[in-house]
Amino acid sequence: MVQRPCRRLAQRALIGLMGLMGVMALALAGGAARAEALRPASILWLGQSAFRITSPGGKVILTDPYLSENPKTPPRYRTPEGLGAVDLILVTHAHADHLGDAVALAKHYNVPIIAPAGLASSLVALDLVPPELAPRMNKGGTVAPLGAGIRISMVHAEHSSELSWKNPATGRIEIHVGGEPVGFVIELEDGLRIYDMGDTALFSDLRLIGERFHPDVVLAPIGGHFVLDPADAAYAVREWLKPAAVIPMHYGTTPLLKGTPAEFAAALGPGPTRVVVLEPGQSADFRK
Repeated sequence: MVQRPCRRLAQRALIGLMGLMGVMALALAGGAARAEALRPASILWLGQSAFRITSPGGKVILTDPYLSENPKTPPRYRTPEGLGAVDLILVTHAHADHLGDAVALAKHYNVPIIAPAGLASSLVALDLVPPELAPRMNKGGTVAPLGAGIRISMVHAEHSSELSWKNPATGRIEIHVGGEPVGFVIELEDGLRIYDMGDTALFSDLRLIGERFHPDVVLAPIGGHFVLDPADAAYAVREWLKPAAVIPMHYGTTPLLKGTPAEFAAALGPGPTRVVVLEPGQSADFRK
């Protein structure tokens, strides 16, 4: 007789536990379904180092938007209207083939430019954009300007970043502070990590970036002369970054940028990293 109440209590506890497990299973299934419902990230190459990244949640990020004067950019993308919506602009350094149309696009869409701190300060000091469109950050920082689902981390690059500006009052070219060059690690809503190397040479901390962020997709300059050549880019990708996929960029725009995707793929050799070669105006989809 004493055991029956205990047995009933045990049965109730078991039923409660089973119910809790069911709720947890439904929650996990719902989370998986929501993740599956997210669209893949789309990366559209616009020539040189300019990309339009559309996140799984539909946010649009432009990188180094050298478009209107870029000989490789398809005509339809050389005007703001051709780009569609834009939510954020990332600029790795101050050179004209990277800063490009960032100022005009930021004003047109009323969206911020994330750039090296010195470059952001110069854009405001020269009255090119208001302070709210050039928020300052620096290497080592991580921000979420599009909400908690997307994180932008600023990392080191080995290059230069002087800002060449034509003074409208004198007509003369002036050189201003452009901050230090950077790269960006862009983490999207589904956890996909895209590493935009910016303009860079080979440097050993690329290994640290690989170990710290484990990028899934790398946007790698391969043209040489001003940036990594195919052999050095392949070394960085194969030995240190080890992504699932790499998209070659910053080649073929001028005669000095002689490196080619074929040379890069040959230097990379067989392995787990897929080389995704795009023509300007072409895109590829990626999932985590």
